Amino acid sequence: MVHVGTGYDVHQLVAGRKLFLGGVEIPHTKGLDGHSDADALMHAICDAVLGALGEEDIGHFFPNTDPRWKGVPSKIFLEEAARIVALRQGRIVNIDATVIAQAPKIYPYIKEMKLRIAEALAMNLQRVGIKATTNEHMGFIGREEGIAAMAVAAIDLPE
Repeated sequence: MVHVGTGYDVHQLVAGRKLFLGGVEIPHTKGLDGHSDADALMHAICDAVLGALGEEDIGHFFPNTDPRWKGVPSKIFLEEAARIVALRQGRIVNIDATVIAQAPKIYPYIKEMKLRIAEALAMNLQRVGIKATTNEHMGFIGREEGIAAMAVAAIDLPE
C-alpha cells in the first residue's frame, strides 16, 4: 500500500554561513541559519518521508537542543529516514520537492541535488524530482530574508 507524506521547512538567510540545499554547497553571500547545516530542502524531504511512515517530524528525531546534531550535514537525516523505511520493509516510490528562493538561482544545481538526495535515500535518481521557483519579490522570501522548501514522498509499505 502506498503512503504519502508532505514536508515543509524554512530557514532565515544570514551572513557568515554557507548555503546548502539538497546537499550541495551553493555560492551565495548568505547561508541558512540553523542548528545543523540548515539544508531546508533535505529537511522538507525528511519530514515528507517520516510523514509517509506516520512518524513525528525531523525535530523529534534530531532535536536542535541536542549538541550531536550541531553543524551536521542533513544527508545524515535522510539516511536515517531511509533506514526506518527499510526496517519497515518499505520502498520509497518517489520524492517531489520545490525550493522557493528569490536568490540565488537554483536551477544550475538541481542535477547534483537530485544525485545527493537519491544517494542519501538509496533510491533511483529518476524517482527524485526537484523544482525551483521564486516568490516574485513578495514576503520574506521575496526580500531574500529566507528560503523555503516543500516536499512530497510516496512510500510503498506492506499492509
